[in-house]
Amino acid sequence: MKAVGTWQEGYRTVLEDSTGHRVTVDLPHDEGGGNAGPFALELSLLSLAGCITTIFALVAKKRRLKFEGMSVELDAQRPKGAPTIASVAGVLRVTTTAPWEEVEPTFDITLRTCRVGVLYEKAHIPVRVRLEVLAPRIPVEALPH
Repeated sequence: MKAVGTWQEGYRTVLEDSTGHRVTVDLPHDEGGGNAGPFALELSLLSLAGCITTIFALVAKKRRLKFEGMSVELDAQRPKGAPTIASVAGVLRVTTTAPWEEVEPTFDITLRTCRVGVLYEKAHIPVRVRLEVLAPRIPVEALPH
């Protein structure tokens, strides 16, 4: 892995990985930035969200767990004046017809093996994510008349 950061102006920097993917980081307006992208600490929270959904999908595939949809919502607490995030709480919502007994172990493995989550753990930042299993919506045309 490789990362290159190229300062643009003010507090805006374009980040690029070794495969050419780019993302812009900047400070929000209230901190003197141009708000051209997430700020770096916020990007770490976005990375955690992406890691959770990616690892869940990988584990689900291995366990042959079918799901129709998934979303994760994370809320990071950063006390005023604190240098970094103090804790993260959130929810992973999985839409599936599979029973809880099949989804929950996939969720547990996901939280244990998400590499970004491991970084948060090693930094002593608690991450508490709960699981919600949602039933798929039945299309209106499929409902009995």
